[in-house]
Amino acid sequence: MKLDEIKPAQKTKTRTRVGRGVGSGLGKTSGRGHKGQKARSGGGVRRGFEGGQTPLYRRLPKRGFNNIHAKNYTEITLTMLNKSVSDDVTAESLVKDGVISKANDGIVVIATGKLEKKVNVKAVKFTKKAKEQIEALGGKAEVI
Repeated sequence: MKLDEIKPAQKTKTRTRVGRGVGSGLGKTSGRGHKGQKARSGGGVRRGFEGGQTPLYRRLPKRGFNNIHAKNYTEITLTMLNKSVSDDVTAESLVKDGVISKANDGIVVIATGKLEKKVNVKAVKFTKKAKEQIEALGGKAEVI
């Protein structure tokens, strides 16, 4: 590679220069029309503004609530347990192995897929079928 052979990664579109004469098609008012709030520099209205009319987000009723005590669990399938390297599976070991990105408030094991190896799992919750499949292969399903 030589310096004179370097080319830009992609074609760049040149910026439209407004207010450069009537012949350009965007001279004089520069495509902003005549007068008014939107014609001024810095002009324009905020998002959701409806000209002084009560905006939609204020006309609609408030609904529902956010439970500040709710737990956010990460769901783990039996197929995901196969990807784990260690025999003693915890939330921390799954994050370390790269099976999940974040453990949140703990893990919940659900019976999707097939388990192919014996593992001892420590989790917050297990579905009935997931617990049966883990124990059928000689593993332990321990509730934390």
